[in-house]
Amino acid sequence: MIRLRSLVLLSGLVLALAACSSGNKDEYIERPIQELYNSGVDALFEEKYKAATKAFDEVERQHPYSVWATKAQMMGAYAAYRDDRYDDAIASLDRFIQLNPSNRDAPYAYYLKALCYWEQISDVQRDAKMTELALKSLDEVIRRFPETTYARDARIKIDLTYDHLAGKEMEVGRFYLVRGQYVAAINRFKFVVDKYQTTSHVPEALHRLIEAYMSLGLVEEATKTAAVLGYNYPGNEWYVDSYTLVETGKLPLEDRPGFIRRTWNRIF
Repeated sequence: MIRLRSLVLLSGLVLALAACSSGNKDEYIERPIQELYNSGVDALFEEKYKAATKAFDEVERQHPYSVWATKAQMMGAYAAYRDDRYDDAIASLDRFIQLNPSNRDAPYAYYLKALCYWEQISDVQRDAKMTELALKSLDEVIRRFPETTYARDARIKIDLTYDHLAGKEMEVGRFYLVRGQYVAAINRFKFVVDKYQTTSHVPEALHRLIEAYMSLGLVEEATKTAAVLGYNYPGNEWYVDSYTLVETGKLPLEDRPGFIRRTWNRIF
């Protein structure tokens, strides 16, 4: 009798502990798939992104082999992206791409992954690793889905990204220039001109090259660079500044007005 009473008490204690432990975890409640999915969509509209992610994860957990589970993977990644949880979003998108390479939403998955990197591009003075990842991902969108709207937008973002990288080089070049490290500055500005020819920084890079060449007494190089600047960017403010720089006597040209114009004709 005592043994039976002990077993009953022990069973009651086990049940009580189990109840306590279950109270510390989310209770599993099986819900219809559409109800789960719609709750995630509603949370998205209400900008409750963590709740949305949780709901979409639950769709996968409770209904793993359904069409809705595949949709939920993408929606969960999108919710993480909107919540600026880029690492979570990228991990979810990589998983989606791996499991569903031919899905109709695959182009968007690649594009959204590229956006996750692109939106993390930092200031030009910081490390360019994220910029390089963004370029690689954007290029992959273009290669895989060249005729899509995602590819068109990716091309625009690549141009902006190259502009960003050129800006970083310009920042370093200016740093060297103002400190009189002219050879180092010239290397940076040349790199911008050669590597990032389509960016908005090229006119200034040419002008800074002229400044550096003149500071070193390299008159011929400065003149040729001014001619290139004027030929490619006529009327640009940097050409106007460069023209003034050469014509105002900082080079030994006081008795030779119109020097750049004559040199232009000789070169071209």
